[in-house]
Amino acid sequence: MAVILVTGGAGFIGSHLVEYLLAQGHEVLSLDNYFTGSKDNLRHLLDHPRLELIRHDVVNPIMLEVEQIYHLACPASPVHYQYNPVKTIKTNVMGTLNMLGLAKRVKARILLASTSEVYGDPQVHPQREDYWGNVNCLGPRSCYDEGKRVAETLMMDYHRQNGVDIRIARIFNTYGPRMAINDGRVVSNFIVQALTGREITINGDGRQTRSFCYVSDLVRGLVALMNTPEVYLPVNLGNPEEFTILELARQVLEMTGSPSRLSFQPLPADDPVMRRPDITRARELLGWQPTIPLAQGLQATIPYFLETLKAKGYELAVAA
Repeated sequence: MAVILVTGGAGFIGSHLVEYLLAQGHEVLSLDNYFTGSKDNLRHLLDHPRLELIRHDVVNPIMLEVEQIYHLACPASPVHYQYNPVKTIKTNVMGTLNMLGLAKRVKARILLASTSEVYGDPQVHPQREDYWGNVNCLGPRSCYDEGKRVAETLMMDYHRQNGVDIRIARIFNTYGPRMAINDGRVVSNFIVQALTGREITINGDGRQTRSFCYVSDLVRGLVALMNTPEVYLPVNLGNPEEFTILELARQVLEMTGSPSRLSFQPLPADDPVMRRPDITRARELLGWQPTIPLAQGLQATIPYFLETLKAKGYELAVAA
């Protein structure tokens, strides 16, 4: 069993990863500054004898003795990463530099949680890892898009120059329990709006497409990537099943029994028209592919939001 550091360990994906690693018998250090992460995500694990919580910002160096590093720390939704774009850039660049420095010193293997946003508004569909992307380096999303692209560059340069054992996961849309109710991403937005009876806000005409991966599938993919030898090139992790935003909205309305109406809003700047991973590399190198279809994942996610909204005193428009 290994000593494993998870940066962003109190976040949505990070907390599920921490839980999974503890179940495998590892000793886990969860590092988080709680900007978007929450101790509530780890509350059921706080007494676990192999879990240690560290409040720390990865923008600042830290000295630890670990064997593996899952570097997930960074706001991942537009609402949060655009709130303080300079901080987002610093987290992606300085944070990744600090984690690579740590990995180099203690000879740990390090996995970067990169993103499908490195492909920007893609002109190639589906997106393969050898596609260089179509990113607006001056746009409001670029603090995240370009930040992750620089983080990938740093990973490759530390590998080539210093022999650091790296892994790069390009994560596509992921959803599931423990997403924040103010997360700002489309699945959580639609579920919260449906449960509270507010209008379902659809950007544009709703014909743009996304692919949605349930969080447990993603965590399996991250662990498979970390533990597969010599996979130094980026690997897409996501569900290749593609839906229009309108299809997602209608599915959420049907599954919640909500009276909410659809409301069409202007498209945000640089909003991708289509997004779907080619996961051939993950299938061939990791033996991984997602198994949970959207309807099944939503069935597990909607009750979480229902309970969270009730606990926070929200007025619900559906039967609790």
